[in-house]
Amino acid sequence: MKTKITTLLSSLLVFILFASADEKKMQELVVTDITAEKAAKLIEKDPKAVVIDIRTPKEFAEGHIAEAKNIDFRSDTFKEELAKLDRDQTYLMHCLSGGRSTQSLEVWKELGFTKVYHLNSGFKGWKKAGLSLSRGE
Repeated sequence: MKTKITTLLSSLLVFILFASADEKKMQELVVTDITAEKAAKLIEKDPKAVVIDIRTPKEFAEGHIAEAKNIDFRSDTFKEELAKLDRDQTYLMHCLSGGRSTQSLEVWKELGFTKVYHLNSGFKGWKKAGLSLSRGE
């Protein structure tokens, strides 16, 4: 009887561990690198997608994608500002040319975000593609 209970408990423990591992896998950050043209289509198709511009406030004020939220990667509060966002939301994230946004991916991952589109050519790619811009805050 003890052996059966021990076997049952061991099996249950293994099941719980694997289920937990699967859940963590499902919640891992999924980053999709996309072009400016595909990013524009994403925004058009998914109005709930949130654009996160991680350039400095000065860069942002000079021009940005409409409805973008500015969270400065170089700010001391970058991680805290990202932490306020919904982890399950779809995000389109970019910087000027792809450097800072690539560096920021580790923070997105650490915070548990699940769906991030990375504008790999950055804001420069958006402008080069001739896509619409907003200015000011």
